[in-house]
Amino acid sequence: MTRPITAGSDGSEESLAALAWAAREAVRRRTALHVVHAWRFQGQGVPGAVDRETQEGWARDALARAVGTVAERHHGLTVTTDVHEGDAVAALLGAAADAETLVLGSRGHGAVVGFLLGSVGQQVIAEATRPVVLVRAGDEAAAEAAGREVVVGQQGEPEDSADVIGFAFEAAAARGATVRAVRAWALPTVFTYSPGSMALADEAGGLEQYERKALGEALAPWRERFPDVPVVEHVEMGSAGQVLLSVSANAQLMVVGRRARRTAVGARIGSVAHGVLHHAECPVAVVPHT
Repeated sequence: MTRPITAGSDGSEESLAALAWAAREAVRRRTALHVVHAWRFQGQGVPGAVDRETQEGWARDALARAVGTVAERHHGLTVTTDVHEGDAVAALLGAAADAETLVLGSRGHGAVVGFLLGSVGQQVIAEATRPVVLVRAGDEAAAEAAGREVVVGQQGEPEDSADVIGFAFEAAAARGATVRAVRAWALPTVFTYSPGSMALADEAGGLEQYERKALGEALAPWRERFPDVPVVEHVEMGSAGQVLLSVSANAQLMVVGRRARRTAVGARIGSVAHGVLHHAECPVAVVPHT
């Protein structure tokens, strides 16, 4: 069964931009759009609060308005909805598990917005088993015009980034876009290169050539699978986050991977994904490593 593109909606400008992006993606992928609206009853002890039924009605009306707008733009698109009362994290993680991609609104330079404020948004991104795309308010279809690239960050061994690169190639193929694959590297320290890797670097003709060879090996199976997708290999010395952001101006989508980890203060998504999510001007897809 084909998975839908799923969007979280709460009526904010950012979530409406995310919904519009998700609808276009569903059309490109020839699949359905599923829209989730999570709300929490504001009742006991809240001055002037109305009853649960009225609040649920407001939530359903807001969702109907948002969905109506995308339905008018995309005739024939199958749209399903779910109004969920209670924990937003649980609702979105549940929806993401059955989705091709989960799409959410993002403010950039701050927290994910609406019912995903603060740690809630971070938890959804860190724990989702499917890719999560973050879209800012003001995102327009024109940004997906020909010539804008799908930029993907590649790190580690080929198998470490297979899911991330695969997502980028599929997105580029659906758009007729070029993939810019970025591998950043730093001067070696005792912590970044093992004696074995240094020997391989010497065999390859130096550290930069070693990094270029590693990127080429990671891309090879995807070039073969998507022969019509143009590819630019970008190897540059510097921090991964800074190098990715330096090429984001010509990107219609940025794709990064994440390995979720838990600390005493909650879920963390990694410094590269965190930096790109906050500063990239284009939508950002965060793809979990398997």
